[in-house]
Amino acid sequence: MSDLSQMLGESVQRLFGDHADAAAAAQREGWQARLWQQTQELGLTLTLVSEDQGGISGTWEDAYAVLHPAGFHQIPLPLAENMLAARLCSRAGFALLQGITSVSPYCEGALRTDGSELLFRGQVRAVPWGRHSEAVLTALDHQGHLQLLLLPLAAARIVEGVNLAGEPRDTLHFEACRPLGIAPAQEREARQLLEHCALMRLPQIVGCLESALVRSIQYATERKQFGRAIGQFQAVQQQLALFGADVAAVACAVKAACRAASTGDALFQISAAKLRANQAIGLATASAHQVHAAIGFTGDHPLHHATQRLWSWRSEWGNDRFWSERLGTMVALRGADHFWSDLTARDDESAGHA
Repeated sequence: MSDLSQMLGESVQRLFGDHADAAAAAQREGWQARLWQQTQELGLTLTLVSEDQGGISGTWEDAYAVLHPAGFHQIPLPLAENMLAARLCSRAGFALLQGITSVSPYCEGALRTDGSELLFRGQVRAVPWGRHSEAVLTALDHQGHLQLLLLPLAAARIVEGVNLAGEPRDTLHFEACRPLGIAPAQEREARQLLEHCALMRLPQIVGCLESALVRSIQYATERKQFGRAIGQFQAVQQQLALFGADVAAVACAVKAACRAASTGDALFQISAAKLRANQAIGLATASAHQVHAAIGFTGDHPLHHATQRLWSWRSEWGNDRFWSERLGTMVALRGADHFWSDLTARDDESAGHA
């Protein structure tokens, strides 16, 4: 871990640790404006933006240090989305907005010429925190070239939706919208927008998994059955051990993906990490709720804030089948004879940059 990652991690942990009840507060009160203001004051949304543009010049490994605590404490804010959008906007030459900029790769529609202007007509689906945003960043093919679009929410008709955790996932409809910015998708993150949307979510998934594991271990040491803590029963110990091993495997895969994204093309590593995370979520959430029994599903218990997000994030930005097919296609195109050499070459490259 770099000095910057350590400093960011400690600062974010202090901030979000003081707001460990933010998910419950959001269910009661709605949008957590004060907490969002605090994240902006710390400059967290500009982690991936260069210093000469007012950011921190962080890498994806530094982004991991910020987003992991956000996932651990189930912070109900569009931090990851704004972080990725700010990076792409700064690289494309778009103005960085004061309000929230969300991001979604799911854009359907077309650009048409009106005099000297290009106007967008269509929709952008599954926009995290869309109703609270000032703009959304997306990508669209125009005349055979992928373009980044920054679209103002003031021009959108919003169809509100939520995920299982109650977080906004809105559909935005546009009619003859004048984009705030249009630029060729030149950066790797822009050309692989879906993959990097998945990458921005992965550190949060790791944090959320670790939170569920910590709560499960704590509950197993406190809950007594037949005169002793349930954590002393071998079946429970085995279940928690498998749970812990899965969480550790996901953390390793996600850190490798962030490291690869910081140094070059990370398509393989992101695909593998998202698939590994998706697969772990099923076992992890089942184990957590089996250990907690019925109490874990109640509205007053904090476990469900983690597991509902994990269930939502499992299918967000690509489900198990999507990433399995993506990995299989990459391997098949290279051929079986190249699989081991390609895999070890990636490991050697990552080690060289560690």
